[in-house]
Amino acid sequence: MSESDNFIEITNPQGEIFKGYLGVPESGSGPGVVVIQEIFGINDFIRTTVDVLANHGYVALAPDLFWRLEDDVSLSYSDEDMSKAFELFGRFEPEGAIGDIQGAIDTLRALPQQEGKVGCVGFCLGGLLAWLTAARTDVDCSISYYGVSIDNYLDDAANVTTPTILHIAQQDAFVPPEAQEKLMQMAASHGQVEAYLYPGCDHAFATPGRDSFNQDATHLSVERSLGMFERVLKG
Repeated sequence: MSESDNFIEITNPQGEIFKGYLGVPESGSGPGVVVIQEIFGINDFIRTTVDVLANHGYVALAPDLFWRLEDDVSLSYSDEDMSKAFELFGRFEPEGAIGDIQGAIDTLRALPQQEGKVGCVGFCLGGLLAWLTAARTDVDCSISYYGVSIDNYLDDAANVTTPTILHIAQQDAFVPPEAQEKLMQMAASHGQVEAYLYPGCDHAFATPGRDSFNQDATHLSVERSLGMFERVLKG
C-alpha cells in the first residue's frame, strides 16, 4: 500500500468533505485517536505520529485542517517552509477548525476498524486545538503539546469534562511564564486537567529533528500520554 492510500475522506458537521491520514493497527482494530497538526500541515512528523499510535494499537487519523487554504500542505522545518507555515497560520481560524475535528472524531467512530472510545493529541497550533476539542466536542480525552494561546481560552475550562493533559515547555517563547502560570493554576483547581511543566525545554521539544528536541522530556511526555490513552480509551 502506498502512502497515498492511507488518506481517507472526512465529512464535517456542515457536510464539507476533506482528507485525513489514517493509520490502523496490525490487529485490524482499536480505539481511535485524532492527531492534530502543527502549522506545517500533514507532514512527516504528523504522519509518523499516526503510524506510531497505530503500532500501539490505535486507529489514528490526522485531519488536513488547512484544506480551506491550500491542498496537501506538508512542510519541513527549513527556514523557507517555516515562512510558508507562518503565512498559512496567519490566515487560519482555529475556532473554525473545531467542526473539522468533530468530523474527524465522527469519521473515526464510523470506521469498522474503530472500537471503543476516541481521544486526541495535538502539537503547537494543534495543542491549542486539542484544548478547544476537549471543551467543544464529544472527544473522550485530549492531550495538548505546547499549545499556543491556551491562556486566551481559559473560559473554556468550565466545559472540559473529560481527562485532559497539557504538556508545557518551560522555555517556550510562544507560551511566556505568565501564560504558563495561568495554565498551571487552572489545572491545579480543575478535576479533569493535568498540566506538566518540562524544565529547560523549548517549544517543539517532542519533535525529532528539531533543534529543540529533548529525548528525555519526549520519553516522559509520551509515557504520560500513552498512559492516559491506555486508561481512558482502552479501560
